[in-house]
Amino acid sequence: MKKFIPLAILALLIVPAYVVAARSDTASRPKPSIVLVHGAWADGSSWSRVIGILQQHGYTVYAPANPLRGLTFDAAYIASFLQSISGPIILVGHSYGGAVITNAATGNPNVKALVYIDAFAPDQGESLASLSSVPPPPGQSPSCLSGDPTMVFNFVPLTGDIDLYVKPNLFPSCFANDLSPKEGAVLASTQRAFALSALPQQSGVPAWKTIPSFYLVGTIDNVIPPFAQLFMAQRAHSTIVQVRAGHLSMTSHPEAVTDLINQAVQTVSGSSNTNSGLTLAPASL
Repeated sequence: MKKFIPLAILALLIVPAYVVAARSDTASRPKPSIVLVHGAWADGSSWSRVIGILQQHGYTVYAPANPLRGLTFDAAYIASFLQSISGPIILVGHSYGGAVITNAATGNPNVKALVYIDAFAPDQGESLASLSSVPPPPGQSPSCLSGDPTMVFNFVPLTGDIDLYVKPNLFPSCFANDLSPKEGAVLASTQRAFALSALPQQSGVPAWKTIPSFYLVGTIDNVIPPFAQLFMAQRAHSTIVQVRAGHLSMTSHPEAVTDLINQAVQTVSGSSNTNSGLTLAPASL
């Protein structure tokens, strides 16, 4: 009988060791790189507050310059940028940047999740122009960029194209309605131009059909109205959170944005916390 005791002790020693090894293997998985793609009339600095929080969490973060020349060119550029990164990637897009990541991530096995922040998530054949022209449901408002273009934009002619700038007096109330007027005025002055030819360019095969997606809806967004965001998010079967934020939620609510990015990381790595505190959107409009 005594000869079985060492075997029993050995079994007790092996099982905890195996469990520790499994936990260690999970903990040793590399953190994904976070790539943040800004939208139109903006630059990488729009992610500054989010970047600071993510870096505190130990992430490697990139915020490449989105050329703002149109989906074909911009998505190809971001796709090439992604090829320079080894290991898993969480790809995040704001506003027009959402359309860019929808195309740039297609076919890239390193992109493990897409995160849309007040963003366009087009299907194949759709364009910014077609998505923006959908009339709002009764009682809801259209985009603050709709209407007479001469009252919304300043036009700068180029050879073969036209650059658009949002009129500085409109920018704070349109884009930055939950930021201070002073901050909105600064953003209006530093905006980057967006090519007019980008508006009708059609989107290709959407990456959200094969890559898990997450979507933050700004419920007081004046640029991409909440009804449009919810339609695109639900169509993509995204995990959805709703935040009382304007269009620049990564500036006004950076913690909510980083929480959703963390949720994406946890979900694709198999360590999602069911008590994450996310407020899921209704299942239908």
